[in-house]
Amino acid sequence: MKSNASLTLYARLLTYVKPFWKAFAIALIGNAIYAGSSTLMARIMEFLTDGIQNPDADFRQALPLMMIGIFVARGFGTFLGTYGMEYVARNVVHRLRVSVFDQMLHLPGRFYDENSGGHLISRVTYHVEQVTGAATKALNVVLQEGMLVVGLTFYLFWVNWKLMLIFVAITPLIGLVVAWCSKRFRKLSRRIQKSVGEVTHVASETITGYRVVRTHGAEQHEYERFNRASQYNRDQSLKEALTKAISAPVIQTLVAVSLALLVWLALDPKLLGNMSAGQFIGFITAASMIIKPIKSLTEINGVIQKGLAAAQELFELMDRPREPDNGTHDPGRVQGQVSFEDVRFRYGSDLPDVLKGINHEVHAGEMIALVGRSGSGKSTMMNMLPRFYDATDGRICIDGVDVRDYSMQALRRQIALVTQNVTLFNATIADNIAYGIDHASREAVVAAAQAAYADEFIERLPKGYDTLVGDNGVMLSGGQRQRIAIARAIFKNAPILILDEATSALDTESERYIQRALEKVCEGRTTFVIAHRLSTIEQADRILVMDNGEVIESGSHAALLEQDGAYAALHRIQFSEERSNVPV
Repeated sequence: MKSNASLTLYARLLTYVKPFWKAFAIALIGNAIYAGSSTLMARIMEFLTDGIQNPDADFRQALPLMMIGIFVARGFGTFLGTYGMEYVARNVVHRLRVSVFDQMLHLPGRFYDENSGGHLISRVTYHVEQVTGAATKALNVVLQEGMLVVGLTFYLFWVNWKLMLIFVAITPLIGLVVAWCSKRFRKLSRRIQKSVGEVTHVASETITGYRVVRTHGAEQHEYERFNRASQYNRDQSLKEALTKAISAPVIQTLVAVSLALLVWLALDPKLLGNMSAGQFIGFITAASMIIKPIKSLTEINGVIQKGLAAAQELFELMDRPREPDNGTHDPGRVQGQVSFEDVRFRYGSDLPDVLKGINHEVHAGEMIALVGRSGSGKSTMMNMLPRFYDATDGRICIDGVDVRDYSMQALRRQIALVTQNVTLFNATIADNIAYGIDHASREAVVAAAQAAYADEFIERLPKGYDTLVGDNGVMLSGGQRQRIAIARAIFKNAPILILDEATSALDTESERYIQRALEKVCEGRTTFVIAHRLSTIEQADRILVMDNGEVIESGSHAALLEQDGAYAALHRIQFSEERSNVPV
């Protein structure tokens, strides 16, 4: 069953090679030329030995030309086989990597909740390279060395089939030694890879968190952690080196013993038969040459198994269902009326409801604020609007149409999102503001930045709008990154805006700028604001107070204070905290 599964997996893997069959065929021809010319070397040794016994002028001229011709043919075959297969390999890497990345772009949001970013990145990089080793590099070795083994075997049988049968009986011993060494190498290689990962992990943690390390005086602790990880890596590498150092002479000794036995047997007149001295030397030469390809074929199994293990993970990812996109409705631009109709949601069938029957109607152009303690369902509710999650029960409608009836592209075109954790790409400020739009006009970008009150700091940067922001905007402050995100939302000009804790982690000056920007961006749009600071939502048309997945209060700021319920209690707590933080 396991071998059948491996064959099925390998057959699927080879479908990525199929589009490049022409290059593969050229590589196959090259390997055939290499195998044929290498086999002829044994024949040359036969001619050489016989020629020495009976030298003549023709022999002196023909043999050097034959040797040159064989080496030229062998070199040409090696070039075709190596480059042809490498061409296939690089194209397979590209095609498989792009396929995996495309699949990841369309997987449901829940998939990203369940998997770490580092593990997913390794699938696009490391796993694909491992798979390519099995699909092309291993195949190249199998074809090249396999053809050589076949060619040499035919030659040996042709010269003396009795001796060949004896040699066939001896070679499995060499194969067993090589197989044991290969198994040992694979085991040690896994340990080394794990130890390298641990060394990288410890170094990365220490470098990234150097402030914490130094503040707590933990330099010695981190040194010892790193030393242990590096020492383990050293020990495993030395074991691998020891195995290699032992295996080479052992295999060479076995080859020498087998060849010595062949020589001893070959000198028996019964086995020698009518063999000439040249045929005898040719046989011994071919028998010596067959060891290397047998060794290579035995070792390549490790590469194939690593590749198949990586392929299994990749294909499991690629077989995952994409986020459902069965809708066809595309109204161009919606008015922005949103309704939640008995919306329920749970993260898994065996988990409790996170949202418990949300019912609410939002008119186009209204500003709705959501408040409540962490875990009350505010962000989950908003994540369902662009269908990062789908409702377990009930439905969400925009302009009276279920969001599931919209095409995914049309739905998400209606929504702009600004969160507390801003994502900026390592591109220019202009590219970040006009993200997703190629060849956007500079005037539109500048207008969006001005509306977000970002123009004043952008103009002071060395290259203005053409300044690279660094990895996730590392060159900018928190407030500046937030204003770029708001400018991006303004540039998109979507009729529905979601602000998820957009000002909660900012200083007072940055918050003042961003509050002005948000007033601009909210004009004429249906806006949902998830807020921690209640002072930022006093002007909202309606405030929804959530707790444990339910809306427990709804009304304007003034009305909810008058009710003296949950919202009023939150307001009193926050107001007293703000007063106690005012410097005397």
